[in-house]
Amino acid sequence: MATENFSTEAAEGERDRRFHGGSPAHLDDDELARRTEAERAEAGVTDYDPNDVPPATDDPVPFDPAFDADEQDIESVTARQEAEGETTPLSADNPFPPTRYAE
Repeated sequence: MATENFSTEAAEGERDRRFHGGSPAHLDDDELARRTEAERAEAGVTDYDPNDVPPATDDPVPFDPAFDADEQDIESVTARQEAEGETTPLSADNPFPPTRYAE
């Protein structure tokens, strides 16, 4: 218990030697909020300290359709329909879309 480092600073941050040693006229609210969040994270009240989270990236996530399961399913259904002649274009010889009923 005696080996713990106790900080007696409040929200004043770094002290400026140009001013008197008493309490400052205006406390730094941003510093107080940062220290409060850090203490809440250390105590386990919150899951993490938002000041410790790295900034989000604006880089787009690369997309490879070869590894996308939905894209592969769509391609396999399309390939089957083309192989079975279900996607033939409408013409004078073929005026109706294909039916799903057995003939």
